[in-house]
Amino acid sequence: MPTKTAGRARPTYFPQLAAERLDIALCRASAAVARAAETRATEEGLGVGQHLVLQMLDAVGPCSQQTLSEELRIDRSVMVSVCDDLERAGHVRRERNPHDRRSYAVTITASGRRRLAEAQTSIPAFLDDTFQALTPEERGQLAALLGKLLRIGD
Repeated sequence: MPTKTAGRARPTYFPQLAAERLDIALCRASAAVARAAETRATEEGLGVGQHLVLQMLDAVGPCSQQTLSEELRIDRSVMVSVCDDLERAGHVRRERNPHDRRSYAVTITASGRRRLAEAQTSIPAFLDDTFQALTPEERGQLAALLGKLLRIGD
């Protein structure tokens, strides 16, 4: 259906494109959610990557930057910067890995746990706002489908 722009009709092509090309629709949806998450994270003062690192360290304990990078699907060069920022803020510390002296283990600190707890309080509202167009059942379906695409649980 055309829309009016500056007095002339303009075709609306994206709905058709999104229906025909799921890859494009998924990329655009992902980008929109990522922008919303980064905006919220900036307001909270803790970047998305930083939040994910703290959350994983709290859940699984100390691990290498390489493991964090692989598990969280964050580029290794970006992970260095994320860990540098968290260490500067006192939220993590790096120590020689007792199992592999060539690497460092990243450990969450008490300050990091407090910061994580603060950040976690805003997540439910953010998710509700971001996915408000979906019913709870649809959110579950989306989670299952994304897990399948990402081969989680294989």
